[in-house]
Amino acid sequence: MTVEVVVIGSANADVVVRVERRPGPGETVLGSDTVLAAGGKGANAAVAAALQEARVALLGALGDDQHGELLRDSMSRAGVGLDLVRTTNRPTGAAYITVTPDGENTIVVSPGANAAVDVEQVEAARRTIADAKVLLASLEVPLPAVERAVALAEEAGTRAVLNLSPVAKLSSQTLAALDPLVVNEHEAQWLMDGETDLNKLLELGPKSAVVTLGSKGALVIESSGTSEVSSPEVTAVDTTGAGDAFVGALVTQLAAGDDLAAAARRAARVAAVSVTRPGAQASYPTRGEVDSVRGMV
Repeated sequence: MTVEVVVIGSANADVVVRVERRPGPGETVLGSDTVLAAGGKGANAAVAAALQEARVALLGALGDDQHGELLRDSMSRAGVGLDLVRTTNRPTGAAYITVTPDGENTIVVSPGANAAVDVEQVEAARRTIADAKVLLASLEVPLPAVERAVALAEEAGTRAVLNLSPVAKLSSQTLAALDPLVVNEHEAQWLMDGETDLNKLLELGPKSAVVTLGSKGALVIESSGTSEVSSPEVTAVDTTGAGDAFVGALVTQLAAGDDLAAAARRAARVAAVSVTRPGAQASYPTRGEVDSVRGMV
């Protein structure tokens, strides 16, 4: 089966603890029982896309361990293709997450197997990338592999989307291939050396950009102008993985032929539903669930 969306990115086991407040330097706080869940920016976005009914494959790496089994099971159940996922002798990546009562989180990532994703693996997926409508990349896997995947997408006429998280300096060639570059406000300012005028993102080279603004929605920046996308008002339970839900839904809509602003509006609704539930992949709604929630359509 030809896939519409190829996601190159990480797959992590999320180790989650709820705390009343985050500890300061040298401080210990008590938390909840540990919850183990499937996560990772690449796997999350792929699952979100699959649940929005995209035909999607993940290009990534897992360890031959229990955490790897957890992730394979979660992605398979959602409908994500795993033919491009390699198994390595490194442990599956892990993310250590604390969540406070307001739903906000802090995350430390141990890359593990994700660090094994390389240019050779990307080259082996050349045909799948060329046949897809959209390539989505994030940066919890090595940058050379990501930049090669973007280059292959550009060569083939596949739309390249990159979520600049965690932040890293990209080559001018990679930036020029992106349509859009997706960042949050902090990532945008880092990329622009502190510049606060988000409309200047296109001066860095991408064809378009989307700046996610959390509960305020998103800003869609195109050469023809800038538009604001609002987010439905919801009560946040856990924001873990909300950005990944957004980009997964965004590329699904782009693959279906939506323009960027329309795709971002749908993505904001998907992300809004996700924060009303605990976890990352476990919180992501199906397409039907989003359509059935009042105010989300």
